[in-house]
Amino acid sequence: MPEADPTMTHPSIRTALLALVITAGGIAACDARDAQAQAAPAKGKPAAAATASGDGHAPAPAAVDAQLRKVLAERLPKLPKIDEVRTSPVAGLYEVRFGGTEIIYVDASGQFLIQGNLIDTVSMADLTSDRIEKITAVDFGKLPLKDAIVFKQGKGERRMAVFVDPNCGYCKRFERELVTLENVTIYSFLMPILGPDSSVKSRDIWCAGDASKAWRAWMIDGVAPAKAGEKCDTAALDRNVAFGRDHRINGTPALLFEDGARKSGALPIKMVEELLTKAAAAAKKS
Repeated sequence: MPEADPTMTHPSIRTALLALVITAGGIAACDARDAQAQAAPAKGKPAAAATASGDGHAPAPAAVDAQLRKVLAERLPKLPKIDEVRTSPVAGLYEVRFGGTEIIYVDASGQFLIQGNLIDTVSMADLTSDRIEKITAVDFGKLPLKDAIVFKQGKGERRMAVFVDPNCGYCKRFERELVTLENVTIYSFLMPILGPDSSVKSRDIWCAGDASKAWRAWMIDGVAPAKAGEKCDTAALDRNVAFGRDHRINGTPALLFEDGARKSGALPIKMVEELLTKAAAAAKKS
């Protein structure tokens, strides 16, 4: 398997992919790998092609499935156990998934392997990322809402959840946008992943007399929360981090909607409005 993504060695392809990230509008997120860079506020996917399964994927024919499992196990002995083999939107190319959400693409014989994201250059959709979002979708009804700080804005009829870190610059920028939303209930799950200070601030905010007030005072106005007492119960924060780990929520902000849609990063608020409206309509039909 190649040690580096060969597409990143060509300037024109690298520029095109950068443009894709920018126009997608949702990649602005913090994670533990860039904690220092995201300590202060920063400046500044369409669905896959449809097939029988509705998302560009269907189970591979039994013979192809068996062939690929056998050949890849022999030729790539360090490859983890394969979870699933499916067709891809590209004729003759198969999606091989392992480790829960790791994806590679191979031909039917298993001779040729592609490691990287599959991009539709017509719609500019990142089909691999879209696929992973579907795999990692979280049932909104099963979210541990008791472990979140709740903000009811207006009637609060629409609902969304946001996983956030108090030291995430993108989260701070996004919080300023969230307060402009109307008729929404926002469940903010504190998920301190950017270092020890994030854990301290999350503890102080969670255990404040008014956690919602303390959260927005810090995120919007930069007013640090008062130090929490020794008896502060932080079990909810531990559960949030574990939940994020179990559901591969690796960065903040991470957004979940009632219809199962899952997005990463500080999305433009217009896009959030569209996702909320779509989710609310789906909830009424169900």
